[in-house]
Amino acid sequence: MATDASPKFRTIPKSPEFHTEISVSPPTHDGLEFWQFMIAGSIAGMVEHMAMFPVDTLKTRMQAIGASGSFPVQHIGVRQALGSILRLEGLAGLYRGIGAMGLGAGPAHAVYFSVYERCKEVLSGENRNNSAAHAASGVFATVASDAVITPMDMVKQRLQLKSSPYKGVVDCVKRVLMEEGFGAFYASYRTTVVMNAPFTAVHFATYEAAKKGLVEISPESAEDERLVVHATAGAAAGALAAVVTTPLDVVKTQLQCQGVCGCDRFSNCSIKDVINSIVRKDGYHGLMRGWVPRMLFHAPAAAICWSTYEASKSFFQQPNGSNSSAKY
Repeated sequence: MATDASPKFRTIPKSPEFHTEISVSPPTHDGLEFWQFMIAGSIAGMVEHMAMFPVDTLKTRMQAIGASGSFPVQHIGVRQALGSILRLEGLAGLYRGIGAMGLGAGPAHAVYFSVYERCKEVLSGENRNNSAAHAASGVFATVASDAVITPMDMVKQRLQLKSSPYKGVVDCVKRVLMEEGFGAFYASYRTTVVMNAPFTAVHFATYEAAKKGLVEISPESAEDERLVVHATAGAAAGALAAVVTTPLDVVKTQLQCQGVCGCDRFSNCSIKDVINSIVRKDGYHGLMRGWVPRMLFHAPAAAICWSTYEASKSFFQQPNGSNSSAKY
């Protein structure tokens, strides 16, 4: 009997090797294909930006005021900005430029999340909770996605300005091409990358850490409360990253809106020159202009985006036969 049992026990160590081979067979982690990450990211980006667009309009208006060249710079709050738009332009004023964002958000977020997931898989290795890998993956993702969304973001912001001279997305694109050349669409690209690199690093590292911490608080109910976990972690990550990077967002807005509706035109796209101009006219306070609506935008936007993204991933995981707990 002993000689019969011994071979059976010797075969047990082979089982983990067999399962290890199975676990690496999916094309990417979470059992999803690259195109599935792209679709999930695209849906998340569209939902996020469409839902929060009015708040983004408020932020743009507040940040562009300091670029008008008037002295002293007029200080207005969120309530004043909102009241002015509703009184003079109606509800439609909050949605000017939404078409440009609709065209850019989907493709940009498709690139954003697919690159992030792929880089996270490669850089994390065996340690799925590697915050440094999450931050680095976010930086790679934003450099790629910003190349896609920057032109439409510029069009969107020009349309959001008070008394914008453009009739719509097509008119804005045509006039910018004729009057300023193709380079105008990417005038803020360097600033956008410089801003979004730390933004994304802080955002993704905070999101992954917050998600892990929330799951560890109540691991037995993590599956039932996954929507709350993703939304809460996303909101915390979005709010923190938004406040930290507001000064560079002010620079980006003024570069994208230069020469329009009385905004200053800069001789070059130097971040340093724009910062010096803002500080000279409005002090260091001017670098934080619009931080409240920016935070109010990114906290719920990130919650919406991550919840939608993870829900879309779950939708794809079910037909793929993946274990939904892999998300954690």
